[in-house]
Parts: sequence; structure tokens; C-alpha cells
Amino acid sequence: MNRHSAERRGRKAETLAAWWLRLKGWRILAQRARVPGGEVDLVARRGRTLAFVEVKARASEQSAALSLDRNRLRRVAVAAERLSARYGEGCDTIRLDAIYVVPRRLPRHIADVWSG
Repeated sequence: MNRHSAERRGRKAETLAAWWLRLKGWRILAQRARVPGGEVDLVARRGRTLAFVEVKARASEQSAALSLDRNRLRRVAVAAERLSARYGEGCDTIRLDAIYVVPRRLPRHIADVWSG
């Protein structure tokens, strides 16, 4: 798959993940939030919980989980730390989540995938 199609597929997966979160009661605060050192696919809030969400679109859930390695999570954690001042006011819980988007299945939301 070339870079352009991968980018398009990723954007579609992020849009689908954002709608999935909305259906579950989350409010999307930002998509593709960028800061020096990283990017977060989605920033979402529900109640007093703020989630920085990494979206992975792959052919299987196993390959999506494997693509979310420690280095990738570390970059997302750095970006989340830098963005939390902007979005985290009034939140009791700030966490890193993942959503796996796999063909012919509902998106799978994994809460709190990063433990440092």
C-alpha cells in the first residue's frame, strides 16, 4: 500500500473511531492534535475523563494491537502530556486509549493502554 492510500485509510479510520466514541457518549475535542514531538489521533472527553486516543486500522485486531508498540505509545504519551494543559482542565482522569478498526467488525475501544 502506498503512503497516500495509507493516509486516506487512516483518516477514514479516525473518522469512524470519532463517531464510535460519540455514540458512546464521548465529546471529540480534537482530531490529529499535533505538538512538537508527537501527534494524537483523537482527544475525547466524557464527564471528568479525558482520553488521548490512538486509532489503528489493520486487517485484523491482532495486527492492530501489534502495531501499537511501546515506541509508538511513548510518542503518543509525550504528545498527550503536552496537550493535557490545553484539554485537561476539570478532569479527574487523563488516560491513553486505543481504538482498533478492523474490516467487517465494530471498532474496539481499549481504555488505558499506557502505563508508563
